Amino acid sequence: IKIANGSKLTLKQDEIEFNGCAMECRINAEDPDKEFMPSPGKVLDYIAPGGPGIRLDTHVYHGYEVSPYYDSMLGKLIVHGKKRTEVIDRMLRALGEYVIGPIKTTIPFHKEVLNNPRFRRGQVTTDFVDTLFAEK
Repeated sequence: IKIANGSKLTLKQDEIEFNGCAMECRINAEDPDKEFMPSPGKVLDYIAPGGPGIRLDTHVYHGYEVSPYYDSMLGKLIVHGKKRTEVIDRMLRALGEYVIGPIKTTIPFHKEVLNNPRFRRGQVTTDFVDTLFAEK
């Protein structure tokens, strides 16, 4: 806001230090096996992940009713670590701990992407998801 008001930056580019890597998975009430169709219903099983470098922004709880009329996003799972490989491994662990049921979610899709050798090597392009589904 200050910069938009004409204030100058207090740091120069060469003064900025990187502090690790972060990744976010958006968890939606959608069925990846059915072209990401919405998956409304009542959440009867719910266990949130946790641990070092794990952050979960969500509004979901046991008994929450996922409506078919609104945005299907249930939460954002954010992971931070020292390097990309650590972040991918932490995210996979967090996704493995994350339970939302019996509705379908995008959690299995995120696991598939994170376990893909091309993704792990960082060799992805804008057609990665289309290619991933074409390989099935």
